[in-house]
Amino acid sequence: MNVAIRYAAGSDIGCNRENNEDSGYAGARLIAVADGMGGYAGGEVASSTVIGSLRSLDADARGDDLVDMLGRAVAEANEKLRIVREERPDLSRMGTTLTAMLWSGSSVALAHIGDSRGYLLRDGELFQMTQDHTMDELLKAEAEQSGQTPDPAETSRLSHVLYRVLDGRDDREPDLRLREARLGDRYLLCSDGLSGPVDAQTIYEVLSAEATRTAPSPGSSSSPARTAAPTTSPRSSPT
Repeated sequence: MNVAIRYAAGSDIGCNRENNEDSGYAGARLIAVADGMGGYAGGEVASSTVIGSLRSLDADARGDDLVDMLGRAVAEANEKLRIVREERPDLSRMGTTLTAMLWSGSSVALAHIGDSRGYLLRDGELFQMTQDHTMDELLKAEAEQSGQTPDPAETSRLSHVLYRVLDGRDDREPDLRLREARLGDRYLLCSDGLSGPVDAQTIYEVLSAEATRTAPSPGSSSSPARTAAPTTSPRSSPT
């Protein structure tokens, strides 16, 4: 099935910062968002370097293994960060999150590292496709495995501490998976600038309203999609 996507991207500097460390891309085959960190210049350099490195995927995303293609592209982007860090010692603390989706027909590869998020609205339900790579989520997972209850104060304190990002160092592996797109799916990729202050119910309501307004006509082969980059927990995502 030949699936086309409709897409848009947006960014907002917010009320508390003088510059925007987020970068995003939206194209016919690739949508991605990266949220940089590492000081006034470092975060912006990191996110723009990674997004700039991935852009070439949009030219031709056809191939037998989308996941491998996207994974190799993320590794190459991380290598570019390593080179920048070596050339610019003042940027040694820079890093970035990344959430990216690469299409070929109805197949979609998803790559994720950090705490930016990917949401899916399907058949009237909102799903979170990604898992935050934050210390609080790690503690919650460890507590669940051991049958214990995590300390709310401790998890709250660690909610913005990332344990996996792209920063030019070795072993920075993203979560990678292959998904199947369906007609009428609506996607949102965002940084925590959106998912932090905006709750899941509001995200659901906005995406639902947009999905209704732009629903494909009978017989259409388009799958609407949006990506927002400035950017409670919905259900876990279906496969």
